[in-house]
Amino acid sequence: MTAHPTDLDQPHDLVGVGIGPFNLSLAALADGVHRPEAPLDAVFYDQNPAFHWHPGLLIDGATLQVPFLADLVTLADPASRWSFLNYLKTRERLFPFYFSERFHIQRAEYDAYCRWVSEQLPTLHFGHQIDAVRWNPERDLFEVDFTQLAPDGEAEALGRAYTRNIALGIGTEPYIPDPLKPLTDAPTVPVVHAADYLQHRARILDARHITVIGSGQSGAEIFLDLLRARPAGAEKIHWLARTEAFAPMEYSKLGLEHFTPDYTRYFHALPEHVRDDLVPRQWQLHKGIGPETIAAIHDELYRRTLHGGWPDAVLTPGVSVRTAGRVATTQIEIHLEHTRQATRSRLTTDAVVLATGYRERPLDRILAGLDPYMRRDSSTRPRIDQHHRLLLDPSVTGSVYVQNAERHTHGVGAPDLGLAAWRSAGILNHLTGTEPYPLPRRTAFTSFGLDAWDRTASVPAPRDGLVPLTELR
Repeated sequence: MTAHPTDLDQPHDLVGVGIGPFNLSLAALADGVHRPEAPLDAVFYDQNPAFHWHPGLLIDGATLQVPFLADLVTLADPASRWSFLNYLKTRERLFPFYFSERFHIQRAEYDAYCRWVSEQLPTLHFGHQIDAVRWNPERDLFEVDFTQLAPDGEAEALGRAYTRNIALGIGTEPYIPDPLKPLTDAPTVPVVHAADYLQHRARILDARHITVIGSGQSGAEIFLDLLRARPAGAEKIHWLARTEAFAPMEYSKLGLEHFTPDYTRYFHALPEHVRDDLVPRQWQLHKGIGPETIAAIHDELYRRTLHGGWPDAVLTPGVSVRTAGRVATTQIEIHLEHTRQATRSRLTTDAVVLATGYRERPLDRILAGLDPYMRRDSSTRPRIDQHHRLLLDPSVTGSVYVQNAERHTHGVGAPDLGLAAWRSAGILNHLTGTEPYPLPRRTAFTSFGLDAWDRTASVPAPRDGLVPLTELR
């Protein structure tokens, strides 16, 4: 293994750790940005050999839950050459897209668009695994140690980069609740997380009976895909969920204003205990099912009743898994409890898809070297300021920005693609001390909190005798 050369005389302005959609957005918007004294020097590293976005969930026909305008750049810079519309133009597909009248594009198309961007930005370095991040107080720089990987994943060289600032975009990882973890220890039975569904789809479909666990969009899309592939009258599928219902996503126009910068600022200003209480209550804003997917499932089930009888498919919400384990070598037994009925039952199945969501990857491993400098909240989570920076000891003069690791401080919009460009632009504005991307002061009709009335610069003057609340205090 060889050592990668380093150059202390030329530290980077920004090193991005991870190249998912959010750091890819940051890289795209950073392209061409200047600091006051020189062009912004930014590099981004990812251990994967190339960009891929949830490849196991690129089910044929599955669409994004946000409009195409929620691409990497448009909501901060509609004229950017890295926009989705420009991607279509370079592929000579702009007119077909225009006539398709689609506001929500397919996931596979979003993945292809992101790969198009990732293949052209010279600041991206795939095949680089970040091993550690430290602060060097003698040089007032961050040290970023990495391992350069060969295409087969073997270590090829060690290296170190120096930088004034860091952007963490390490993303999320599949989550499996504790009662379900024993299922993953059954190699002779197909038990897969939804993240790996397409890679194992053929094997799952070969099973006599299939169980899908999880009521979000992924669970619904997988259930629908399996249902369509099974013969009528012999579907043999169970779909189980802890939620009270297979509920639709909140798609009302005012409800969607929870995914605006206005709401993000309001949420960040709330006390910690209020934020912690609020996030679980808002599950339907981001964990529900698209109404069109619910309609497609019902239509498919109804179609199978046209010649009499009911499909052999069981859809049961309000159910939690108590324990689970193997039966012999080819089956799994799941012990269930119905929350409202306080009843229990067992289900024997031949394959399980765990559509149990994702969790933020813990920052502690990669940031162990910064632990003495980090400020934490009462639950030992990193404290994150309004600029999406980790709160560090004042002796650390650089900034560590985080992307999609701040739901506890910034709310349900943290993992939402619709806020990617706005957050990336805000990071670049703060980092450069300039404003390469002017951002709107107001983004929602809803005034979140009474103090919003104090922002009179963005509120029209009162008319017709209306008196602002500030004058009634």
